[in-house]
Amino acid sequence: MIDFLPLFPLNLVAFPGERLNLHIFEPRYKQLFRECEENQITFGIPAFIDNKIMDIGTELKLEKIESTYENGELDVRTRGIGVFRIEEYYSQAPNKLYAGADIERLSYTNTSTDKGLNINIYSYLEELFDLLNIPEKKMPDDANSFNSFDIAHHLGMSVKQEYNLLRIESEKKRQEYILKHLEKVVPVAKEMEILKERARLNGHFKKIIPPNI
Repeated sequence: MIDFLPLFPLNLVAFPGERLNLHIFEPRYKQLFRECEENQITFGIPAFIDNKIMDIGTELKLEKIESTYENGELDVRTRGIGVFRIEEYYSQAPNKLYAGADIERLSYTNTSTDKGLNINIYSYLEELFDLLNIPEKKMPDDANSFNSFDIAHHLGMSVKQEYNLLRIESEKKRQEYILKHLEKVVPVAKEMEILKERARLNGHFKKIIPPNI
């Protein structure tokens, strides 16, 4: 089924279930969020990558206008509710300031996680969070308490990599994509930590035991 959806293109990837806080200052998007509030409509964020609007995006719901400033700017709280594909893009919706598109909502029916994969992912996450000093509160409670979209922004992925993750319809395949990424990035993070430690020690007096040869 094809529906019309207002669009808010950004140089980021939003995910289903994500709570995204935004500061709105452009007139076209002030109009959009006022209409979201008044008419209870949703909107879409397609990623803007390499000067191009991607064809897969996330549909979001306005949860609250947190603040309204004297100049009309807004602080808004939103939440991702689903994924869509753009069928026809309009740089300006009819009689509106903002963009829009005819879209098809995608049904990601395979949402159950593979427990074995999640255990491996969780182990790598613990290492990565420790190496990067990411606050513990962002770490899932255990290997059974998260899906791929919950952790996607904490994996050190580029916008393109996050977009590729969003395009994968199967949760198990998203887990495999994440695990492959972590298998590459964690060793690199470890090596960077070793290099930083060596740099910190450079110039210090060192007690080095020579080899017994």
